[in-house]
Amino acid sequence: MQETDTSAMKILLIHGLSRTPLSLLLLERRLQQAGWTTEHFAYTAVLESYDRIVARLQSRLHRIQEPYSIVVHSLGGLLTRSALGQNESALPNHVVMLGTPNRQPRLATFANQIPLFQWWTGQCGANLAEQAFFVNLPPLESPYTIIAGTSGPRGVWSPFGADLNDGIVALNETYLSPCDRVITFPVYHTFMMNHWHVQETVVQALKLAANATISA
Repeated sequence: MQETDTSAMKILLIHGLSRTPLSLLLLERRLQQAGWTTEHFAYTAVLESYDRIVARLQSRLHRIQEPYSIVVHSLGGLLTRSALGQNESALPNHVVMLGTPNRQPRLATFANQIPLFQWWTGQCGANLAEQAFFVNLPPLESPYTIIAGTSGPRGVWSPFGADLNDGIVALNETYLSPCDRVITFPVYHTFMMNHWHVQETVVQALKLAANATISA
């Protein structure tokens, strides 16, 4: 039975690095069951520069006329921050970030030394290894929710040491602000969007945003 929502809010879904919109199909179906209209923004790092992707995303945001929110996985959150920081369009009601490295991820420094990774991820991958890139990223002006995974390896042989992580991004790398309340689940980075509890948390965050918009 389809749930209903009193808001006409649209949800824009943005996938992570080396993924495609297919990776978000299960989450998209859950959002549609909750009554929202969904759209995808796709990109391919091996074919486009980071700057080019951001420019296309800005153009896409400019064409959205109705109230909207954004749900992103991993690099999608950084693209969103860049696009919104340079965009004159209406801001989204809410942004939900799944495993987004809002601070420089330690694994990127090692990965960017691998020629295949450099070729496959291009400017997107290079940015992840640059502290200056993160220092210059615009903050989010919209309300946001951060969801992170904690099922990654920890210990002496783990690149994360004792830090909680999702196998790709450490929990302490997902924070936009030291005051953030990050919601955690025992999930891995790559498939966290398919976890039932993650999906329900996304839905609840967007419902709160929709209700806040109606009440305003």
